[in-house]
Amino acid sequence: MKSMDIHQVIKRLPHRYPFLLVDRVLELEDGKRIKALKNVTINEPFFVGHFPNRPVMPGVLMLEALAQTSALLSMIPEGEELAPDVLYYFVGIDNARFKRPVEPGDQLIMEATMERARAGIYKFHAKASVDGELVCEADLMCTIRKVES
Repeated sequence: MKSMDIHQVIKRLPHRYPFLLVDRVLELEDGKRIKALKNVTINEPFFVGHFPNRPVMPGVLMLEALAQTSALLSMIPEGEELAPDVLYYFVGIDNARFKRPVEPGDQLIMEATMERARAGIYKFHAKASVDGELVCEADLMCTIRKVES
């Protein structure tokens, strides 16, 4: 099992604050499965408006955090950095379900397993939990593409 600290995550994902939603990789089996975490804090910019009297992490951001976790699973080998002309795209989602709200102070544990990789499209089953309780799950599809600068 491998792990990654925030510095290694930043080398592999193009996202930056406030949109980098993976703080650490706890476990990684190349091409098979990953377990990562996101510390949810009250000073996240989305809590200002979602919702002022009852802060709740938006479901779409939980799905984005799962997509970022999934991208880390198989797209960049250990020791390599993200090429400046490469981006990951979240291209599909099926069977998304939300089980309970995620609030400031929660630690979101995200897990993804590789279901298949064909023709540059990667399919994952991903789920997120807080304190061992499932909060959301979905089947995600991502791709990697070179972009013009």
